[in-house]
This record gives sequence, C-alpha cells and structure tokens, in this order.
Amino acid sequence: MTERVPTGITLHQKSRVMEIAFSDGRSFRLPYEFLRVYSPSAEVRGHGPGQEVLQVGKRAVEIRALEPVGSYAVQPQFSDGHSTGIFSWDYLYELGENQEKYWSQYLEKITAAGASRE
Repeated sequence: MTERVPTGITLHQKSRVMEIAFSDGRSFRLPYEFLRVYSPSAEVRGHGPGQEVLQVGKRAVEIRALEPVGSYAVQPQFSDGHSTGIFSWDYLYELGENQEKYWSQYLEKITAAGASRE
C-alpha cells in the first residue's frame, strides 16, 4: 500500500470546503460541515461503539485554523469551538473516498432524529 501523503491542502473559506490532494494523484473536496460531523474526536465518536453523538446545526460551521500534527495529521479549529479532532492523512483519504456514502448516512440519521443541519 502506498503511503497516503497530501501534496496540498487548501481551505476555501467562501465555499467552506477543504481541498486536499494526495501523492497518488487523488484529490478531494471536503465540506467543512462534513469534516465537523465526522470529526474523529471523542466528543463526536464517543469512547466506544454506540456512544457516537449526532452532530446537528453545523451547516454554517467554518474552519478558523488548521494546525499540523507531526507529519501525519492536521487538527482543525472550527468556528463552533470544536478543536479536538485530529484528522490523520489516512482518515482524510477515507472520508474523501466514502464521502457520498457517509454523507447519505448522516442525512438519514439527522432525519430519523428529527434534527436539523441549521
């Protein structure tokens, strides 16, 4: 397996999208809201299966800063105060590859909970 290393990361503040290009030639456009609701933090994922916390009201969230974590990840600081998720390169790649499926699952959960993205 080839190591998945980004060759470029661009934050597009107006469209609220992170564009990330990888050394294998793949690139992804990941909306800030998508990144926020799929944050790998314990606050979102919980501490084990079944402890996930559905994130609602994140449609307008922004990334205010993006800090490197060693040479393997980045840690975004979101406008809602969330800043504990460390996104590894492999996780960002996984989010990009599965974006359509994961987003659909999120929308189903929001609907089932009677919640809103606003």
